[in-house]
Amino acid sequence: MIIGLTGGIGSGKSIIAKLLEVLGCVVFNSDEAAKQCYHHPEIKKRVIALLGNESYLNEAALNKKHISDRIFSENTLLVKLNAIIHPEVSLLFDQFKKANQNKIIIKESALLFEAQINKGMDKTIVVASNDELRIKRVMARDGLTFEEVQRKIKSQMPQEEKIKLADFVIYNNEDEFLITQTVVIYNTIKQKFNLF
Repeated sequence: MIIGLTGGIGSGKSIIAKLLEVLGCVVFNSDEAAKQCYHHPEIKKRVIALLGNESYLNEAALNKKHISDRIFSENTLLVKLNAIIHPEVSLLFDQFKKANQNKIIIKESALLFEAQINKGMDKTIVVASNDELRIKRVMARDGLTFEEVQRKIKSQMPQEEKIKLADFVIYNNEDEFLITQTVVIYNTIKQKFNLF
């Protein structure tokens, strides 16, 4: 049983992933897996060839600002970078699935719909939040300017599109109860797939 979990930048999908984990699901974080992949020797070579030596601060750390500036200002670079990283993340996910059979697996991915990962999911959940809140959260979390966050939001699939494609939506606008929404969806999924 595999559930895809996504949401635009600053929507709060990581909070929902933690709540689902508390409920007994196992979570595969695609973004964290991707960060690991950047340090595989072969992948590192390809990333440097695409985005330059400045992509790495040192042996252990990515230059996230440089990578982000490049890919968000030139969309073709984002597509090429995804083509390098995504196959590796898929391999890691296959291993995760084998290790967690008979469990509800949550695949957390920022690009669930953009990269058509949703096609391999049993159900999908989108975490949605108004743009003003999202911008405020990302500015505080990543130390970015209003314009930089807006650029990131514009580079992603519009939230409204994700909502249309999703099986379930959790609203994280600070005036709805996240736990209640998450528990209702979790119980609906368990019931639908006879997982009691």
